[in-house]
This record gives sequence, structure tokens and C-alpha cells, in this order.
Amino acid sequence: MYTHESHGFSTFNSHWGQFVSCSFLGTCGHHQVTHAGSVVQRTARLVALWQCMGFCHGVLNTDNMSILGLTIDYGPYGFMDRFDPDFICNASDTGGRYSYRAQPSVCRWNLLKLAEALVPDLPLEVSRAVLEEFDAEFDGCYLIIMGTKLGLLRHQVPEDKTLVTELLETMHNSGVDFTNTFRLLCGISHSCLGDTDEDVLQKILNQCASLEELKVAHWPRMEPRELSMMLTLAQANPVLFQFLNSRKPVMQELERVERYRELSQQSESDYLDKQRALWVKWLDKYRNRLSMEVEGATDIEALATERMNIMKSSNPRVVLRNYIAQNAIDAAERGDYSEVNRVLRVLEQPFSDEVDILDDISEEGSPSRAFVSYDSKPPSWAVELCVT
Repeated sequence: MYTHESHGFSTFNSHWGQFVSCSFLGTCGHHQVTHAGSVVQRTARLVALWQCMGFCHGVLNTDNMSILGLTIDYGPYGFMDRFDPDFICNASDTGGRYSYRAQPSVCRWNLLKLAEALVPDLPLEVSRAVLEEFDAEFDGCYLIIMGTKLGLLRHQVPEDKTLVTELLETMHNSGVDFTNTFRLLCGISHSCLGDTDEDVLQKILNQCASLEELKVAHWPRMEPRELSMMLTLAQANPVLFQFLNSRKPVMQELERVERYRELSQQSESDYLDKQRALWVKWLDKYRNRLSMEVEGATDIEALATERMNIMKSSNPRVVLRNYIAQNAIDAAERGDYSEVNRVLRVLEQPFSDEVDILDDISEEGSPSRAFVSYDSKPPSWAVELCVT
């Protein structure tokens, strides 16, 4: 089987040879800087794409990355179901070092380690200057991809960054499914067409987590006594507290406790009303932004069709979720490989509306697990799956 690893290794040798060949001159050559910049650019673009697709690699060690900007050595990887910035796909990553939120900074840190390994062929002060381009490259690529996913194609305005940030905040607060929400947004019309989009709104609300699901997701991970001890340490000995690298997990735990408290004080009806209000508010801003896309256009319907087609080609209908893989594994272990073949057939065209996605899979052998269509909200048992 062809592997990215084999191709990446040979290409690394080629690039390394060009780095080293310049070192014999005793100076930092232009090609060295160019290649270093190319690696930074490719890595920034790759992780931007991961973030926009809700993909988590799981094991972002330095030896699990490619200078070609390829996704390699992903073992316990995963696509997010419910949107959570702190999503961890690898159960052994208890500290969240490679969480969804952390991926850009980890990739940047890995680039720094590569730069250190290239000394003296490429002086560190030179490579550090090149590495400074990472954040701008990531931010620019991220906004372009997100803009395409949202159908913002004709104009780019500074407010788009805020629109994306507020979308992710709304998704997080409502516990909505990442992949399905972006796919559903393809159905929102330009505001000047006069549609209410109530149907799309209701479908998005159906993708939101229930009150109990969010309470479970935000259940405190630390024992109250442990958290109290950590807070006491932070006050009594801030230096030791910082040395133990405890600030981040403690702050996250405090946020979790506060969020759980807020959820516990809400009734189911209050919770549903709040979710609806959050989405109505954001969708109103989104429609106003979409109206800018048709300013000066003579054929609005044609633009709307083009926008929908581009959005559907940028937002997959189906991704390989853990529960889909588990269904196929369970069936295969019973000697039935039809589900494996069906998953493969669907994933060959993940953006297509034409591929048949059935929801009448036999439940034989898995009586405790409800089977759902691949493009539906994941079943409740999906959160119990553990990949490591």
C-alpha cells in the first residue's frame, strides 16, 4: 500500500539535501529560507483545514507530521460530533495537549522543534523569523475556508471574523453537531429573497444537544477537594502552581463547574427557548451578511444556486464518525462485511446528496445501540466510544 510516510521520507531527504548543500558555503542560502517558509506555509494551511472540518489528529508528536503539509500517522483521530473547542479524540491524552483548540499552537511548536534540528544548516534566528509567518498564514487560510463554507464568496469584510467567532460560540453554547450544522446552513437564503428559513432553523435546533446531554458533557472532572487544593496552591505558591503547569486545567475546570451550575438552574423549556434565541440572533446576522453578496447583482437566484453548490462542495454531508466505524466493525465481527462496503461507498462521495444513506440497518448483535442514518445527529451512545 502507498503511504504518505514513505513518500514524505524520501521528499524530506531531498529537502534536507538542499538545506545541507548550502551549509558548505558557510552562509544561509536563499533556498534554505525558501524551503523553511514553504514548510511553515503548508503546515499552517493544513491545520487551518483541520479546524474548519472539525478534525482532530490525536497524536501530534513531531514525528507524526510531514514537511509536505500532509495528514499522516493519525491513529486515534476523530471528527467532532457536538462542537467543543476542547474536544479530545485520543482518550490517552488526558491533559488535552492535542485537543481541537490546541492543534494550531502545537503545530507551530513542532515547527520550532524542526527549526532547532536544522541548526547549524539554518541559523535559529533566521528560522524563527520565518516561523513568525505561521499565525498570519493560518488566520488568512482559516478565514478563507470558513468564508467558503458559509457561502461568503464575492466580498471579504473585517466583520467576517466576528461572524465566524460568534457562530462557533453559538454552536458551543447549544452543543450542536459541527458537520451537520454547516451542511444545514447551505439552505439559508439571501435575506432579500424574503424566506423565513424557519425549516432550516428547526433542523439546526434538532441538532442541538439536550439539556441533560450538555449537563453530562460539563460534569466536573476534578473532585471538589482536588480543585480546592489546587486553588489554595495557586494563592499560596503561584510559582509552584505555574511550574506544575496547572493553570490551564484548573481554569478549564472552573469554567466547567460554572457552566454545569448554569445548566442545572435551567428548566428544559427555558433551555430550549434560550437555544432558539441564540440561533435566531446569529442567523439574523448571517442573513444580513449574505445580503451583501447580492448587492449589485442582476440575477440573484443564479447567485443563490451558485452559492449553495459551492457550500455543498465545501461542507461534507458525511464524515467517518466513530459510531459509523463502530457499526461497521460490529457487523464485520459477526461476519457481515456489507456495512464496511456501504461505509466505503458513502465516503467515496462525502459531499453528494445523491448517495443513498439508509437508516434501516439491521440491529442484530447490537440491541443496546440505536442505528441512525449517517447524516443524522449521532446517537446518544456515540459519546461512550473511547478511542486510544
